[in-house]
Amino acid sequence: MRYIRGGMRIVFLGTPEFTLPLLEACARAGDLVAVIAQPDRPAGRHAKLKAPPAKIWAQQQGIPVLQPEKVKQGRLAALLAEHRPDVAVVAAYGRILPPDALRVPAQGCINVHASLLPELRGAAPAQWAVARQYRETGVTLMQMDEGLDTGDIILQKKLAIAPDETGESLLAKLAPLGAEALLEALPRLQELPRIPQDHSRATLAPLLSREDGRADFSKSAFELDARRRGFTPWPGAWTTLSGQTLKIHLAQPLQTAHGRTPGEVLAALDVACGENTIWRLLEVQLEGKKRLSAGPFLAGLRPEAGFRLGT
Repeated sequence: MRYIRGGMRIVFLGTPEFTLPLLEACARAGDLVAVIAQPDRPAGRHAKLKAPPAKIWAQQQGIPVLQPEKVKQGRLAALLAEHRPDVAVVAAYGRILPPDALRVPAQGCINVHASLLPELRGAAPAQWAVARQYRETGVTLMQMDEGLDTGDIILQKKLAIAPDETGESLLAKLAPLGAEALLEALPRLQELPRIPQDHSRATLAPLLSREDGRADFSKSAFELDARRRGFTPWPGAWTTLSGQTLKIHLAQPLQTAHGRTPGEVLAALDVACGENTIWRLLEVQLEGKKRLSAGPFLAGLRPEAGFRLGT
């Protein structure tokens, strides 16, 4: 696609695949003069350096790419100043912008956040929206300030969360919605009102850790399955069996398990959970083994009756 140069000067700061539709929108809405992404990182078994998706896209379009290792002490501010942006658009950059960098663009820095702020402030809003069983989320264009996703709201767009949604699939839907919001907002950025957030309604969506994926069978199967879907592909859902990690790839929550101990495996791979629910494990993967459906897994395991997970 060819982009028309001229108009509003935009610098984009972002790194992962989520940013690609947003980059397209910025290039269509104005003059995308530079892309700032995280540095290349080692990836794969051989730890070869891998360029982030935002960098690859920018290089394909002939747009300058900057990848500073450090952003404080005026480093990022100086890079921004070199490109004289009217506005900086920030999405999943992976770094907190220091105050001096926020002040450089003439119209400030606009963040594309994957939730309906003030709900789900933080690094993983789409994943936590699914994990917490939200029925609706969306994207927010926010005028950035020095707080964590605390700036004034410029524009919001809503999206229903499907019953089988995963964190990964939701992000894939929110990215083009964010692009739609940018195309609507950027041409009239100075005209749109800034609406302060109601901080009393704020919730947090912190950066995910591996431990977030550990199955706590005292929770209901419905909550556990929502977390499994929300944390797909990482950290996923997992438990332990005889000291080995057991990944839970596919599962189904069911309603009743009266009188059973949480973590106890019933018929097939039906696991008793909190609130008298059952979590039916459909596809699992034992540490160092292949991903298997419940039948072949049990046939290979030959467990004794009444074994428990989380051991």
